Formats: sequence, C-alpha cells, structure tokens
Amino acid sequence: MIPEAWRRGEVAVVGLAVSGRAACRLLRRHGLTVYASDVKREAALEEAAQALRKSGCEVELGRHDLARIARAALVVLSPGVPPDAAPCRAARDAGVPMISELDLAARLLEETQLIVVTGTKGKSTTAALIAAILEAAGLGPGKAAGNIGYPLAEVALLDAPRPRWLAVEASSFQLHDSPALAPAVGVLTNLSPDHLDRYASLDDYYADKALLFANATESSRWVTNGDDPAVQQLARGRPGRHELFSLEVRLADAALDRSSGWLLLRGMPLVRRADLKLLGEHNVANALAASLAVPPETDRDAIAAALKSFRALHHRLEPVRELDGVLWINDSKSTTVASTLSALRSVDRPVVLLLGGKDKGGDFGSLAAALGGARGVIAYGEAAARIERELAGKVPLVRAGSDFEAVVAKARSLARAGDAVLLAPACSSFDMFTNAEERGERFRALVEAM
Repeated sequence: MIPEAWRRGEVAVVGLAVSGRAACRLLRRHGLTVYASDVKREAALEEAAQALRKSGCEVELGRHDLARIARAALVVLSPGVPPDAAPCRAARDAGVPMISELDLAARLLEETQLIVVTGTKGKSTTAALIAAILEAAGLGPGKAAGNIGYPLAEVALLDAPRPRWLAVEASSFQLHDSPALAPAVGVLTNLSPDHLDRYASLDDYYADKALLFANATESSRWVTNGDDPAVQQLARGRPGRHELFSLEVRLADAALDRSSGWLLLRGMPLVRRADLKLLGEHNVANALAASLAVPPETDRDAIAAALKSFRALHHRLEPVRELDGVLWINDSKSTTVASTLSALRSVDRPVVLLLGGKDKGGDFGSLAAALGGARGVIAYGEAAARIERELAGKVPLVRAGSDFEAVVAKARSLARAGDAVLLAPACSSFDMFTNAEERGERFRALVEAM
C-alpha cells in the first residue's frame, strides 16, 4: 500500500542501477511524482534516463540535487548508496523517510508470501534453491528476486496474478533501509565479518542483519543455522516459529546424516549427498536451509527433484572447464575471507588460488592453514601488498599486478595436472572491474579461450 503522505510530494530515487530504475517505474505505475538521480554519467545510464523520462520521471545524471532531495516526501535508495552519502545526509537532516527499493516493492506485494534470505555467505544459492523448489512444487516462480540481481520491484510491476510464494535475497544494505519488511519466512544462513570497509564495526554489520527480525510476529517462521553461534544469538527470543538446519546435529529440523550420507528433512531421508551437484559442505547447508524454508506441506518428491537437478550459480564455485588435468573454478562471488575459506575446503585438489582485488579488511593470514597443500597463491590488485605481508613465508606466493589476463596466465603456468585453479578472491572487484560478475565473466572467457 502507498501511504497518502508520499502522494502529497515528490519521491526522490537515489541511484539508477537496475533496482533504482525498477523503483522509478513502479512509483510511476502508481501515479507518484518522481525525481531520480545518479552521480555517474555513462552511456547505459543515459539510455535508461531517456526511457524513464518518457515514463514521466525527472532524471538527473552526474549529480544529486540535495536541496530537492531534502524537500522530498520520500527517498528510495539503491543498495549501493552508503548511509553517509550526501543524499542520505540531506534526507536525514531534513527528516525525510528513506527506504530501499526492496521495502517499496514488498509493500506492494501484499498477496505474495516472501521467503527472505540473508546471511554473509550462501544467500544467493539458498534463495535460488528455494525458487527452484517452489517452481517444482507449483508454488511460485523459479527465479529469486532481490539482491540476486532481479529487483523485487520488477515482480511488483507484473500484471496479476502475483506469485503465491517468492524467494528473496536481502543484503545487509537493503535490510538497513527496509523498515516495513515482514517476511512470512526469514532465513539466516550464517554470519562472519564482511563489509568492514562500509561498517564502522562488526556489531554494526550484525545489527543490520538483525533487521530481518524487526517485524517478527508469532505467525513468522525463521530458518536459522544451528551450527553458527552468532546466528543463534541474533535469532534468540524473536517471536515466531524457529527451525534449525545443521551439518553437525542429526536431530535438527533439517540435517546431514553423515553415517548414511542422506540429507534429512524433519527426521526423514530426503536426498543423498552424492546426488547433489554442488561442491562443498556449505552448499549442503544451503540445500538443507532451502528445504526447510519452503512451506512445510511442500511435496517432498518435488523438493528432492529440485535439489538433484540444481546446478551451481554463475560465479559461485562454478566449474568452468578441465584442461590438461587442471580444473578451473570460478568463485568470483567469494568476496570475504570466510567465503574463500569455504571454497578452499570444498576443493579436494591442490589449489592455485587467485586472491586479491579491492581490500575489504579481512584477515588474509587466517587462510594459511587451509592453504597447507596449495600449489600457490597469486596475490593481485590493490590488496596484493597486504596479502603478501600476511601470507608470505606461510604458503608459496607470487605477487602479480592488476592485469587480470597476466594473473590467469601465471595461474596456468603454476598449475599441474590434478590441480585446481580457484578464483576465490576474498576481496571486492571494484579496483579492476565493475562488479564480481564482470570479474567472473572475464575469468571464464580467459579460461574458455585457452
């Protein structure tokens, strides 16, 4: 529902990536006056701006009109806009409410039950698994929305009928600005340090994750990681029904029975671990979480079929090819030390690890134990100097520059038959690429061209 107060003024949309553009279209669909702005000015944005202007939006590129934003009835923020950005300060100082595109869209999908997934690692894969199960069971679309790359506003723009159930991935940035978000089911995959280049402290980061529970009621259902103490601390005492997934506790609501090799759902065998086409135990945890998150009455055969047919998402432990006995794996979405550690534990071969990019503040030295049998580490990009300081002498290490083609070529020269070359950078991509997807696509293209 659109509050009447928003209709009495102008809505400012800050940031015109895919979610910002979808928010503009959704607002115009509901008859609101829209001013949209982005500090960037590039060809793709110019083209998008022209389309938005035709829909009735006023669009400004290359700057934000802060005075205009301060007079707005509402500000809608794209996920990439940090809380200390000038438009946020202007809105905050003027008492203008700020929400995410995710929050805006959720308000307009009243008939859709949202299964919202967050966490430090695994949220995209878990959301995609949930979507696959919903589709197999005839309960919802096979495509997840939100931070996974498909804005929730695009779903809200669809003509009726709307989906009954929908999987949604939510980042901490989106949760920060989603005061009205009330999931039917909330999933918290795990917690570990991340985004410390944006958050002042780990507590601040976890506080945004805790906003998943902000509107908890007794009718809410929560699916959380029983093996993660930080997750359990965050979830403790929240109203609603709590269910646990676990790799270690067989009696959890969804569990891995190591003795038999079966994934169990509510005490009953669901699928064999060997039938999952996903690398790594963390992906077993993701599958358990997804199986538990869908409605309890979901057909078990549909759940099992969806899990068995699911393939790795692009840039998430994605096998690219095997060449001359070397397996090349694209895990460009591993942008934290914790996710890189999971990736290393998922590969049962000697590894050449591509490690680097824009430093996010992680402890690279903590990777040393998992790199004991590694063929080598190639440190590259802006973070290369600190990676070298923290890992030199502990693992075989080569320092490279910021020529990604040369980085991949160096990996090829180091790798031997039976090895794996793993792109799991533990850093963001913004020193050399637009995003992690572009980095992964470049890696794949270079490998496929060999």
